[in-house]
Parts: sequence; structure tokens; C-alpha cells
Amino acid sequence: MQAKPIARWVAVLLLLAIAVSFGSNNISARVAFEHGASVTTAVTLRSIFTALAMLLLIRVQGVPLVLPAGTRGRAMLIGVILAAQSFCLYSAVARIPVALALLAFSTFPLLLSLISWAGGGEAPTRHALVAMPLALVGLALALDIVGLGGSVAGRWAEIGVGVAWALAAGLSWALMLHFTVHWLKEVDGRVRTLLAMGVAAVLMLIVGAAGAGFALPQAPMGWVGLALLCAFYATAITTLFIVLPRIGAVNNAVVLNFEPIVVLALAWIVLGQSVAPRQIFGAFVVVGAIVFANLGKR
Repeated sequence: MQAKPIARWVAVLLLLAIAVSFGSNNISARVAFEHGASVTTAVTLRSIFTALAMLLLIRVQGVPLVLPAGTRGRAMLIGVILAAQSFCLYSAVARIPVALALLAFSTFPLLLSLISWAGGGEAPTRHALVAMPLALVGLALALDIVGLGGSVAGRWAEIGVGVAWALAAGLSWALMLHFTVHWLKEVDGRVRTLLAMGVAAVLMLIVGAAGAGFALPQAPMGWVGLALLCAFYATAITTLFIVLPRIGAVNNAVVLNFEPIVVLALAWIVLGQSVAPRQIFGAFVVVGAIVFANLGKR
């Protein structure tokens, strides 16, 4: 029996709550990192916890754990890409303000459009072609590439590594989405997530054991951050899979693009990370450009 659609305003509120939960996961990760936890530890625990949460959801909802022939290897490769994306994003969150890391990462829809086009898909829409340069301008403002009285080289030396990690995370996420659509379209989304998270967990365990190590928090607040990042991420992604089948309008999903704006407020409240007004304006330009590009899809 098909799930009954829910009202648009309810869908928007639920998606905003999911965006807050995803954003809170990254805020919690920064808290854990500031108190001694390593990126490897955070990614490994989050992957294990989310895989277990998704397995529970699958069991409760009676979803069969089956894979079409020939998809196992591809599913494992997608899990490897997910592990890389998680590591890159948390590496960015550990180095630069969380909101800026999320903004750079949030360019992934535009990267996905280009990757799909390069892979033989449809050319970017007019909306996307307008949005891409607009998003770059907004990102330059948000990152404050040329600070007041400063220089590009000086600013890049300060944030460049973190921004590079965030952009790598966006590229990894775009690749994962592209391959998932082309290789695992027939596999239930919950099963795909379980497989990807399971592979990511195993891979990160191997990486940690091989030399990266698993640094644990050195203070109680670090343990709180580590626990919350697992809880927030698992809650967000599990709720998303429950809500998605009941969303009547596809364009409701663009609400999730407001995660960086949510993180701006959370980072200021929880971490004391503030940004200049021109950076806030740039953040809204980036989010607006991405929403505009999505609204242009048919």
C-alpha cells in the first residue's frame, strides 16, 4: 500500500527539522574534534551507528535485503566513495568554521549537474547555468576570500586546506549520487544506505587500524559531541527515508539546501563562531542559487 502524501506545509516543517538535525551533526562533530576526537574515530562511529539504525528500520518495515545480480561490487564502490566524502567533510569541519565548510560542500548539486552532463546525461538547464557563476560569487563572499585590508594569498593560507576538503567532499557526494542513480536505481534506498554505511564503517576501521589511529575525546564534552553527531546523523537520514515517500511535491526537497543557513545560527550559538554581514549575504546568495537551480528541474 502506497504511503499517503502529507500536506506541503507539514513536509516543509519536517524537512527543516531534518536540515537542523544534519547541521547539528556537524556542529557536534566540531565539538568532538575540539576535545581530542579524530576524524577517523568520528566517521567510523557515525557509519556503524547509522548502519545499525538503518538495519533496525529495514527490519521494522519488512524491507527485503536483496540486491539485483551484478550490483554488489558497485554497491561496495559507492560505500568507498561515501567513506571518502565523510572523511573529507569532517576534515573541513575540523579546520574552518562549520558554516563555511557546509557552504563549500553544498555546491554539490551544481557539480552533480556537470558530472551527469559529462557522463552523457542532459545538459545543465538554463537555471543551472545562471546559478553556477552566481553560487561561485556568493561562495567567494561567504568565505571572505579577500578580507578587509587583506589579500587572497593570506586568506587562502588561513582557510584553503579546509575549503579544499569541503569541495572534495562535495565532489565525492556528487559522484556517489551519480553512480547510485545509474547503478543502484532498482535497489531500495534504505538498503543502499545500509550497504554504503556498512562498507564505509569497515573501510574506516581498516584505515584506522593501518595507521591513522582512533583518537578518543579527552574531555566529557568531547564524548557528548561524539554521541550527538552519531545520534543526529542517524536520526536525520532515517527520518528522511520515512518522510520522502509521503512528500507530494518534489520541490519540497529544496528545503534541505537551507542546512548551511541553519548551521550559521547553530555555530554562533553553540561554538561562538560568527561571520561578518557580507559573509552572511554571500551564504544566502549560495543557497539561493542552489534553490534556483533545483527549481529549474522538471
